[in-house]
Amino acid sequence: MSAEKTATGSRIGLSCALSTAFRADGGVDAVRTLAHGKWVLANGGDSVTLFGTTGEGASFDLGERHALLGAFAGAGLAMRRQIVAGVTAATVGDAIAQARAAYEADCRAVLMTPPFYFPDPSDAGVFAWFAAVFEGLGGSLRDVLIYHIPSMTRVGFTPALMARLRAAFPGAVIGIKDSTGSWESAKGFLDAHRDLQILVGDERLIARAVREGGSGTICGLANLRPDLLRGAARDGTDDPRIAACVAAIVADPFMPAVKALIAHRTNDGEWRRMRAPLAALDDARARALVARFDAAQAGSAA
Repeated sequence: MSAEKTATGSRIGLSCALSTAFRADGGVDAVRTLAHGKWVLANGGDSVTLFGTTGEGASFDLGERHALLGAFAGAGLAMRRQIVAGVTAATVGDAIAQARAAYEADCRAVLMTPPFYFPDPSDAGVFAWFAAVFEGLGGSLRDVLIYHIPSMTRVGFTPALMARLRAAFPGAVIGIKDSTGSWESAKGFLDAHRDLQILVGDERLIARAVREGGSGTICGLANLRPDLLRGAARDGTDDPRIAACVAAIVADPFMPAVKALIAHRTNDGEWRRMRAPLAALDDARARALVARFDAAQAGSAA
């Protein structure tokens, strides 16, 4: 699928689940994060997604969200086209506040997880939660991407539940990011909701999903090789180096591994810093990761 439009507007295409830099005192390093976001956009990314899983978004308070969004807006980025904002909350009120921050900054869309902590709720319970959030947002409600990542939230999301939300709130939901890593799950959404933006988080599925009618990806590998992913996200052109790069990274915890590789690319060790409770890779693991990843990029065996 190479068309630039869907029934829900411009395709997301290639959006980077942007890593976030932190200062030694634990605060957000907006300068480094902004510079990295600009690099992604200049090297093939269509947009960046702030406060996603790769960006440790669940650890951001509301003030930090406003501040980072303000830094990106103040730098002259086209917020309505280039910035998606994650919403991760257990309470209705927190989800509303996070979404409002994104809307006030004029973001392209919000990427909203179901409520986490209580595992395996019924579809009726998940619907009730989303309905309360949507109703609370009132007239500002727009451009919601559902974030299906049960490995983190312990909450599933089904095509039937998507259909119920669409019927109750016409036009509010523009798509879903399926981060299950399962082709069967992604295909279920493609089959039932092909007119929406169906995105996948697993880079190894991007090209296949786009060829089947998907709208691209929001993914972590775009922090490192947006150029490599662009063909897969735009027109379904696969490259064996994508799977090799993913394999090189997932041998370690994903978020600190991505940061170690950003630190290597930028020659800036400050990028390795994680926000508690997450921890950086030690030096030996970081060096081994860099060697594996460089070999994967080159298309050779590590």
